Amino acid sequence: MKRIGAMELIGLLMVLSLMVIAATAPLIAPHDPTRAVAPTYGEPAPPTRAFPLGTDELGRDVLSRIIYGARISLTVGVAGMLVTMTIGVAIGLAAGFFRGAVDVVLMRFTDVMLTLPALLLAMALVAVLSPGLVSILIVIGLVSWTTVARVVRAEAMSVSQRDFMLAARSLGASPVRLIARHLLPNVLPLIVVMAALSTSGTLLLDAALSFLGLGVPPPAPSWGRMIEEAELYFRVAPWLAAFPGLAIFYAVLGFNLFGYGYLRRQGR
Repeated sequence: MKRIGAMELIGLLMVLSLMVIAATAPLIAPHDPTRAVAPTYGEPAPPTRAFPLGTDELGRDVLSRIIYGARISLTVGVAGMLVTMTIGVAIGLAAGFFRGAVDVVLMRFTDVMLTLPALLLAMALVAVLSPGLVSILIVIGLVSWTTVARVVRAEAMSVSQRDFMLAARSLGASPVRLIARHLLPNVLPLIVVMAALSTSGTLLLDAALSFLGLGVPPPAPSWGRMIEEAELYFRVAPWLAAFPGLAIFYAVLGFNLFGYGYLRRQGR
């Protein structure tokens, strides 16, 4: 087994640190993220010793909101990735394994979905379903699976033509057994990479929807909504947008480093 590379290790540590922060938010957050803790209502306060990242226009501690926001953003990012990967991997494996008419139908449907702008489609679906955690997860999964399906299909088509697959097919193995025992394990490394990269994509899509007011409803703090709320104060209180923006950057960078590092270790 190849040793883990520096890029993959750094990405993994970044992702694990975010998960630890999200899991221990009630223990490490200095204040309640939804309550005013500073007498600065209507006027954001800059970072001080008492409030290292400052307070927002309602007197809420920015640091506490970013810590609790990690819970919402990571939950949406990871859960949205699971929905995305489930749809994309199922379609990609079916198209790459069965080929023929199945491949044509599934890939033409994928092409149609690719012609629709993901953000606009997500906005329309959220407006129909109404904003909420469950609807956001469903929407992200429905608009983000196309790239996964095409990549998995290409890999599945390649693996399906290898000698061990042809031998198993000639011995009478059923399609279900071929996919579960032979095809899926050999496509799994690519699926891991796509899952890591897809998580960063779902994080950005959730941030975009939250910025547009279509994310998880308040008072639950999310990084995208924090940036949207800071828009009016960008000139006088830039830290309100800078700190949640850096949190999004850190999360996306961590998942991308892990994904690309893992890809390099697999020699792809």
